[in-house]
Amino acid sequence: MADTTIEWTDKTWNPIRGCTAVSPGCENCYAQQMAHRFSGPGKAFEGLTRLTEHGPKWTGEMRVVPAKLEEPLRWQKPSLVFVNSMSDLLHKDVPAEYIAETFDVMKRADRHRFQVLTKRPERLAEVDELLGEWSENVWMGVSVENDDYTDRIDLLRASGAVVKFLSLEPLLGPLSDLDLDGIDWVIVGGESGPGARPMNIEWVREIRDQCVEQGVAFFFKQWGAFGADGVKRPKKKNGRELDGRTWDEMPIVK
Repeated sequence: MADTTIEWTDKTWNPIRGCTAVSPGCENCYAQQMAHRFSGPGKAFEGLTRLTEHGPKWTGEMRVVPAKLEEPLRWQKPSLVFVNSMSDLLHKDVPAEYIAETFDVMKRADRHRFQVLTKRPERLAEVDELLGEWSENVWMGVSVENDDYTDRIDLLRASGAVVKFLSLEPLLGPLSDLDLDGIDWVIVGGESGPGARPMNIEWVREIRDQCVEQGVAFFFKQWGAFGADGVKRPKKKNGRELDGRTWDEMPIVK
């Protein structure tokens, strides 16, 4: 896939399409809105979204795309690659064999660093068994939007992934007692697009301070639809600065 505007990666790679909502962070998912634009007859996401009174929503159908599987092997420039920006590799309906094939491609394409992000870390124990040993160029992350889902961090921590990260986006509430032991990187971002929910600046500061105190790289992705002052504006006017600086820290890897 073409280069992306996502601030913390270079490219996206989507060998799977489709998804289902699993927690409140999914409510205004940008991926289902983007997929709906390409879901007409004969298009890549046909049948994977439907239009409801609340906007485009996933239908729940999942589709593996074997033709996309070896795409990163053809990319010559070393890149950060976000895996399945339009889906979730660890969705329950993705066959274990296909997950193993996807990880094998990542291992073979070792010029790149792959960022896998999931809201379903309960499958990580299964991935550990499939892989035996994780490749150092695969970064594994979980999404956590509020205090109700911090158990995802424990499941990530228990995995054999070499580099582990958190995506706290969209941040929908405070995370005041984060245990970042074994975590290498934290991304924070506010929600954008139709129906966006506000993010309190104190929530962001508290997470940043916990990262600083625990020696974890902190990356502030965006304010989203609401600025640092809590006022809703077009996304382009809100920027990425937090307390006068841009936080672009990345994990320290070999």
